[in-house]
Amino acid sequence: MSRTNNRIQTLNEAKRIVVKIGSAVLTTSEGINLGLICRLADQLATLHERGVDIVLVSSGAVAAGRNSIPSGARLDSLPARQAASAIGQSRLMHEYDETFRRFGLITSQVLLTRDDLKHRDRFLNARNTLSRLLEWRVIPIINENDTVAVQELEFGDNDTLASLILNVVEADLFINLTSADGVFDKNPDKNPDAKPLAYIENVHDLDLDAMCDGKTAVGSGGMFSKMRAANRAAQLGVPTLILAGKERMIIERVFNGEECGTWIVPDEKSVSRRKYWLAYHCDPSGDLIIDSGAQQALMAGGKSLLPAGITDVNGNFKAGELVRVISLDGSPIAVGLSCYGSDDMRRIMGRKSNKIESILGKCSYPEAIHRDNLLLDAAL
Repeated sequence: MSRTNNRIQTLNEAKRIVVKIGSAVLTTSEGINLGLICRLADQLATLHERGVDIVLVSSGAVAAGRNSIPSGARLDSLPARQAASAIGQSRLMHEYDETFRRFGLITSQVLLTRDDLKHRDRFLNARNTLSRLLEWRVIPIINENDTVAVQELEFGDNDTLASLILNVVEADLFINLTSADGVFDKNPDKNPDAKPLAYIENVHDLDLDAMCDGKTAVGSGGMFSKMRAANRAAQLGVPTLILAGKERMIIERVFNGEECGTWIVPDEKSVSRRKYWLAYHCDPSGDLIIDSGAQQALMAGGKSLLPAGITDVNGNFKAGELVRVISLDGSPIAVGLSCYGSDDMRRIMGRKSNKIESILGKCSYPEAIHRDNLLLDAAL
């Protein structure tokens, strides 16, 4: 099957779609772009009528509140941005609610912090709530709960949030609406000869640092975060379509067969949803540096990481916390849940598993990281 036919088939068969819209698309210097929201609602209503479940991840709360803050107030601190978000979020949701209602659709507001998805029971609660909303044919509109999120629990940008929501709702297509005309081989703002990429077969092979060297003026993401989100989606087996969100009826045109934007092909072999959850809902607390033999065992053999292959330990972490696995040349290999805390790991690194008990007085696990708790090529 050709790439074009595969794309058309995937679009036609999509039953649950996560659509993410960024601040640079959704707002203008005057505030919320009401015309764009109307066009977006029109397009999503058409998909909804076909029986497609829609989840909308929307930025724009801070930008929507910017013009309502007192004259002279500056958004140069976390409390100020959180306050602007508190002002803008209600305005943004009001416009969404009123606009979608004109098309006969009900929306719901879902505000999340990273902590809500970090803990498994709260993750499952979020999944169950979203599942019931979709069962009721409601369109959830999701944003980060900026007002209460502290820096350690921020998603960082809504591209990251959207990539995690793909797993929560078990989506089969990710549409990312951006201010750019898709993905280019290098930054078009700095390189006039940059070429658009209609298809990306293997997103993991791209040098994202070279391609994406900037953030948008009003958002927190930029193309780097969008490509990282696409990288994660590909691991989950979900294709990504990056579109120019300001182009008129762009989603409708795509579903009518027009080739717009950049289509990012998912991996043929997807990771389990559990591994995806454990890899991306926490920041790694430390590093395990491994030798070439251990690297080969992980990359080619699908093995667990044993203490014998560890040459160094960085950071302080507890047993069960997420850590990075790094090669001798500094290349990231994987992330996983450490079976031992950092102090014990330093004592047993480089030693065979049958020596652990004599060193620690007990051998809780023969592995440093079990392969069931390990994700290779994590997009961090």
